[in-house]
Amino acid sequence: MTAEIFSPLLEPLTAGWLRERFRLAVGCAAVQEGEWDQPLRPAAVLVPVIDRAEGLSVLLTRRTDHLHHHPGQISFPGGRVEKTDVSPVMTALRETEEEIGLSSDRVELLGELADYCTGTGFRVTPVVGLVHPPFALSLDDFEVAEVFEVPLAFVLDPSNRQRHRMLYQGRMREYYAIPYGKYFIWGATAGILVQMSRYLGLCNRL
Repeated sequence: MTAEIFSPLLEPLTAGWLRERFRLAVGCAAVQEGEWDQPLRPAAVLVPVIDRAEGLSVLLTRRTDHLHHHPGQISFPGGRVEKTDVSPVMTALRETEEEIGLSSDRVELLGELADYCTGTGFRVTPVVGLVHPPFALSLDDFEVAEVFEVPLAFVLDPSNRQRHRMLYQGRMREYYAIPYGKYFIWGATAGILVQMSRYLGLCNRL
């Protein structure tokens, strides 16, 4: 298991702080779930950070239970890159509007994290955006069972993370998990949140 150090925040988590951190960040190594012996399929997700008066929060979705891929899991809005998409940003914004009805004109793009390579064969580009209320959501009830928010400070705090192992397709896979109330955030979603905290300079690997 890899030990981690949390750098205490010297400033509150505000929209201005987040913009400045993305402006100054120099990037960091991607969090990966394993090794792959075949080409990875490109995908993109939006990491929607909501600028609430009471503080920043992250919007997440719970997938419906009947889906073939990752049923019932907690995820960011997003999906596979289509041939008509000119960039990962376009993919993330298009999929977000299709899945939860969040219009791109409410999203202030902050930047992209390093690609996250999943154990299921996807190369996911996380696009971080600051979402400005008010906004209305309209869920695609075939794909999305519900949406909810988690305080950004909670998911950046290493004391709220767990490390798990499981056997998947004959390989032992390690992954992050961030339990929050009745929700169990794990796999790529949790890994991308860990990656984001490293990118922002809040958490460094020993």
